[in-house]
Amino acid sequence: MVSTEYERRIAARFAGFDQDGNGYIDREDFNAATKAVLAEFDTAARSDKGQALYVGAEAFWQGMAGIADRDGDQRITREEFVNGAVKRLRDNPDRFGEIARPFLHAALAVADTDGDGAATVEEAVRVLRALGVPDGVAAVAAAALDTDADGRIGETEVVTSFARYFTVPE
Repeated sequence: MVSTEYERRIAARFAGFDQDGNGYIDREDFNAATKAVLAEFDTAARSDKGQALYVGAEAFWQGMAGIADRDGDQRITREEFVNGAVKRLRDNPDRFGEIARPFLHAALAVADTDGDGAATVEEAVRVLRALGVPDGVAAVAAAALDTDADGRIGETEVVTSFARYFTVPE
């Protein structure tokens, strides 16, 4: 049961991962997210960037499952997600960012259409929308990712922000 405000906020993050809305997070949710990002940027799955995104998604899934899938059924329920985040990541939010890093790195590479090593705020909005974030929220979130206000979003900004968002402090 979710009891604290902290746990309620973590539970709200669950829906962002449950891409198909079936009530649990599994490998298919990560594959769906990968396909959506690749489709948004018209990137072939068999391209180097496409393969890197799939590899990053698998690494992210494995890391998350290792933290949260307590019964080993290869599915993370809402309760497992809350307990995994609350009990294992509260004291080390950077751990969650590191688990996500391969996927985030590859997603930035796909979004980086000009190849300069960073995504623009507009490209980040496209990634977020592809992942199911509503338009208005995606725009605000992408702008917030640009912590140095240079119009470009690099890996460090994304990983740090991601870790903070999913491991919100009490």
